[in-house]
Amino acid sequence: MKLFRKIAYTAASLLFVVSCDIKDDIPYPIVHGQITEFEVEGQCGADGTSNYSTSIDKEARKITLYVCDTVNLSKLRITKINVAGTTYNPDVNYVDVPEIIPDSLYCEDFGNFPRHSFSSLQKGQNTQVDFRHPVRFIVRTYQDYHWTVNVSQVVNREIEVDNQIGNAVIDPHLCNAIIYVKSDQSLKRLKVKKFTLGGEHGTISPDPTECDTYDFFKVRQFNVVTGWGERQTWNVAVHQTDEVIQTTATAFARNHSVTISGNKPNGVTPVIEYKASGESAWKTVDAKEIELKATTYSTTIEGLKESTDFSYKVTAGDSKVEEQTFRTAARQELPNGSFDEWSTDASNAKLFNPWAQGGTSFWDTGNRGATTVGNSNSVPTDDTSTGSGKAAYLESKWIVIKFAAGNIFTGTYLKTDGTNGVLGFGRPFTAFPTKLSFDYRYRSEEITKVGDDAYSYLMGRPDSCNIYVALWHIAEGEHEEFQGEKYPLIIRTKPGMEQNLFHPDDPRVIAYGQFTEGRTIDNWTSETIDIKYKNTELAPTHILVVASSSKYGDFFTGGVGSTLVLDNMKLIYD
Repeated sequence: MKLFRKIAYTAASLLFVVSCDIKDDIPYPIVHGQITEFEVEGQCGADGTSNYSTSIDKEARKITLYVCDTVNLSKLRITKINVAGTTYNPDVNYVDVPEIIPDSLYCEDFGNFPRHSFSSLQKGQNTQVDFRHPVRFIVRTYQDYHWTVNVSQVVNREIEVDNQIGNAVIDPHLCNAIIYVKSDQSLKRLKVKKFTLGGEHGTISPDPTECDTYDFFKVRQFNVVTGWGERQTWNVAVHQTDEVIQTTATAFARNHSVTISGNKPNGVTPVIEYKASGESAWKTVDAKEIELKATTYSTTIEGLKESTDFSYKVTAGDSKVEEQTFRTAARQELPNGSFDEWSTDASNAKLFNPWAQGGTSFWDTGNRGATTVGNSNSVPTDDTSTGSGKAAYLESKWIVIKFAAGNIFTGTYLKTDGTNGVLGFGRPFTAFPTKLSFDYRYRSEEITKVGDDAYSYLMGRPDSCNIYVALWHIAEGEHEEFQGEKYPLIIRTKPGMEQNLFHPDDPRVIAYGQFTEGRTIDNWTSETIDIKYKNTELAPTHILVVASSSKYGDFFTGGVGSTLVLDNMKLIYD
């Protein structure tokens, strides 16, 4: 980069000497500084589990992630950063690597922070950053690109006492907590069941749970040491109230299960009963299957019949919820999941479409883009797993000027932008499948084409096919629109800041599953993808299924000749 700038500066100076009227019109190349990976120590999911991923919004240049309660946010160590944008100038044999510059205000050792991509640290390097606030990073190529990293710490604080009314009001910033109990509960002799003000890995002194009862007649102070070692002094007050917690209940039904949850009086285990429509006998949920907190409860009942009406009722001491109803979801199949139905375009015989002639599309391919300069690379074949019908034959090709992976997806190919596609991803869908099954064969070729420098390390390695399924919950106003039609996501494969691709960590994605294979599989093989639900409180509104003969085809990277043959795709409902 420095050499290029020197050349540009020298050329501009010489031109200025020759004539003051001649301007320096030599532009720097546009090389977008994209952060592709960012990880820190103690990283976790938004729910505190170890199942995590980093949310990277390339368009807004914003990164969001979560950490557990064992790390110190003020001195959080970054463990990995990968940045795309490396360029090579063959004329001068010079490689420009993007520079990473953290905000010196929050960087503990600015001078020893690594200035380039890293997945491990060298001796003397220090990546500790104060992430108690959003932190700016500059990715410097020929231009400066400003990124913002937001880190949230998941600290589960919980208080539970006898005769509690509602959940405790906990303020971690002021280190204050207020507990409400029944008006006849003695404040001098209060039984404390849970008291985790320091989080799951913190400690507290004195610990009121170690006593038979504890005196809360006046505000009490507790010394807390958090899981990351910070010492805090908490003030805890208990107040009596005449308010009464009434039992409530809501049912969230899926295809073969339902979650019943609500409020309840403290210290009471609710009795939950249910029955199918038309049955006379009620079934009672085992008390061991009910998750209890101070004044809330939750249970999940499995093994229910789909598309069926059920009744349920909840009793908690003297408080009860009278009979209510829910209906389990109906299953939905993938239209043309056998890939038997294909047609050709009336105006373009080279264009194959994965739907019947004159029929309605559910699937689409990138063929419309491929056939602008060549032939379809996603086509029907008589080589099927069942010996009849058709299958989808997806082949990665070099089409005149660009690498194109064979692909098929649920959605619509919207238009071609230059040599790049604009795709509407997703179809309406409201069921709760647990697996995706399919039959496949795959031929893996050596990766010889790389369209993004961030994937240059894959050159020479075996190509991989990729199949994934995602369920979205798209609220009103969260759609993207193209010519009056709404889609959960509009994909733009054009490199640079215009690019917009699917990310499984999108908070609107409530369930996801993926399959990747990097070996040649000559014989027809059956495979199943588990669909894992990240959010069990929202119902799906759309489904996305994508299959590609080259995993990194979105980045125009893969092996010419890699071929995925796909048949008999079905959703499974356990």
